[in-house]
Amino acid sequence: MSAPGFSFSQPQLREIAADILKYARKGGASACETDVSEGFGQSVAVRKGEVDTIEYNRDKGVGVSVYLGQQRGHASTSDFSKAALKATVDAALSIARFTAPDPCAGLADKALMATDCPDLDLFHPWDISVEGGLDLARECEAAAFAVSPLISNSEGANVSIQQSHFVSANSLGFMGGYASSRHGLSCSVIAGEGERMQREYWYDSRRDAAELTSAADVGRIAGERALARLGAKKIRTCQVPVIFEAQLALSLIGNFVQAVSGGSLYRKSSFLLDSLGQPVFSPVVSISERPHLKKAFGTCYFDGDGVATQDREVVIDGVLQGYFLSTYSARKLGMQTTANAGGSHNLRVSAGTDDLAGLIRKMDKGLLVTELLGQGVNYVNGDYSRGAAGFWVEKGKIKHAVEEITIAGNLRDMFRNIVAIGNDALPRGAKHCGSILIEQMKIAGR
Repeated sequence: MSAPGFSFSQPQLREIAADILKYARKGGASACETDVSEGFGQSVAVRKGEVDTIEYNRDKGVGVSVYLGQQRGHASTSDFSKAALKATVDAALSIARFTAPDPCAGLADKALMATDCPDLDLFHPWDISVEGGLDLARECEAAAFAVSPLISNSEGANVSIQQSHFVSANSLGFMGGYASSRHGLSCSVIAGEGERMQREYWYDSRRDAAELTSAADVGRIAGERALARLGAKKIRTCQVPVIFEAQLALSLIGNFVQAVSGGSLYRKSSFLLDSLGQPVFSPVVSISERPHLKKAFGTCYFDGDGVATQDREVVIDGVLQGYFLSTYSARKLGMQTTANAGGSHNLRVSAGTDDLAGLIRKMDKGLLVTELLGQGVNYVNGDYSRGAAGFWVEKGKIKHAVEEITIAGNLRDMFRNIVAIGNDALPRGAKHCGSILIEQMKIAGR
């Protein structure tokens, strides 16, 4: 039985996947894997109380990878008819015949495939009408304007709904899939007038809309953050401690994941090459991977290769315990897959006892970063340089807002010089990390 809103049921998606495997076998494929998916969503936005956009999306697709020994071919289609599915398999087989053999190509070992299919509570349909979504967005934006008369303009408030389901299968007998949902609420406003204007935003995103931060609170926080940035100034060039606010600290964890992922490692394009068993962070940092947390965004019981996921410790007291490897990248490195085809699954970074205010007091004097600009990260050598904005701190208190600066360092040094991690992690993503205090970074200002 299909869930409300879906055009296909899970059994129908499984039947399509089984047909693809059958076509591939008849076509001479030695192995085959496929993903069949369907999704739909709705997004509404208001600006200054008026309807700005109303959008709907609905899509479906099939991806097929076939193997002729160690020659791989891939093709995809959005047509679920039997003729189109067969033509897609034929196209993948044709590509495989002209592809050079790759000794690392092929399905994962059968013994590693997921067999259990637990209910991880990932699907929570949100039955909200367009009118209801618009009302919620208006409430959110109004709360931002109510913060202060200095909130002078708005880039809008948005309410979004996304629901999808899929089935993955391969010729080793693996077949699994499930439905999931993602709902969100956001607001972006402008404070000040003329040349002294500052923009800020806030948002929340959850599997279950009932757990979203209230529209009034999302709007209020957006308004307060915009107001706090008024009077921002450029500071002198200096070298001081830096705090990355929780939502930006996640980008540092993302930099780490990129550096110790299989693709970067076997291409030798990572500053953390051959770092397994070595200290890559300061001893205050431990990172765990928890793929089976209910309702979480990074939750799954198998990865993109069909390999069963499991809890593990990635970093213990600063020492790297494991990489992020798919079946293919593991073979390239002569290692075992870590069930990370498609990325990491629910990373949890150990938290200290301080909230953000406590970290600011501990820093005493330095920079609190609340916005990052640009993409200045060199993964080959770890050099890090990004535009930033935030707040200058003196004597453990915020003194004034800061803008038009650049922060710079090297990720290897930054990771090892983490002094503390806050307990203020946000619950809205697949990575959880509180604000991060780094002992020292270069600040380029005036």
